[in-house]
Amino acid sequence: DIYQRCNPAVVNITAVTLTRDFFFEVVPQKGVGSGAIIRADGYIVTNDHVVGNAQNVEVTLSDKSQFPARVVGTDPDSDLAVLKIDPQGKKLTALEFATADNLAVGQKVLAIGNPFGLGGSLTVGVISSLGRDIRTQTDRLIKDIIQTDAAINPGNSGGPLMDSSGKLIGINAQIVSRSGGSEGIGFAINVKTVRMIADQLIQFGRVQRPDLGIEGVGLSPALFNALGIPTPRGVMVTEVYARSAAKSAGLKAANRELVYGFRRIPIGGDVIYQIDDSPISTMRDIFDYLSEKKVDDTV
Repeated sequence: DIYQRCNPAVVNITAVTLTRDFFFEVVPQKGVGSGAIIRADGYIVTNDHVVGNAQNVEVTLSDKSQFPARVVGTDPDSDLAVLKIDPQGKKLTALEFATADNLAVGQKVLAIGNPFGLGGSLTVGVISSLGRDIRTQTDRLIKDIIQTDAAINPGNSGGPLMDSSGKLIGINAQIVSRSGGSEGIGFAINVKTVRMIADQLIQFGRVQRPDLGIEGVGLSPALFNALGIPTPRGVMVTEVYARSAAKSAGLKAANRELVYGFRRIPIGGDVIYQIDDSPISTMRDIFDYLSEKKVDDTV
């Protein structure tokens, strides 16, 4: 019953990206994935890594009808993207969002997608764990990830993970596999994150995130000791962007370099070793901490 009701809301996505080969000839590369219709006027959510920098995106519905798609916005940091098609008077089926607060380990889940280009495939499993964290291709952390044992394979990316009533609880994003196929460990981006990111992409075309406005590099305790800086950890600020929060706060960037062994070490800037009560050793630590904040929050 769920398959009959929800399969029309799941689409197959073909994305064509133009690249250059060894001889600098332009070569089209085709990728496939899945997507979920979230609004009846043609808005579709999928993974950023499905569409990436594609020059041409085509969407195929469950009835085999095809539509060109416009990329409304992408967010590599959450691995989510939103597409828009013109249904041309066709009545589209949209998935309903579930409430993330009601998810529980052990509850039944269903995934519909386009594994290996085989559209309209349904797999069933349970939620294996909640609250997982995974890294995106930009090394940013996505929190509150759903782990499931429902078979997720290449091509399922961007497709919906649904509860037993057919409501959207997540967007399938990654698998952990030694063989390259499903081994019962799949990850889906929580519906709470999906809804927040999709709303911003539709409204603004991008995601508004808190940002200090700096670049930096984490240095080892031995380096800090050699530099005479009394801290066991920290990030040396290497760049402070104009009109940023860091600029307003008076943070200073490194202004010279020191040759240390076979490395050039930026020195002379401020060192961030803690934000609020959170210890900082790398830029990743800064990104992870700010991911839980909102624009205009004070740290």
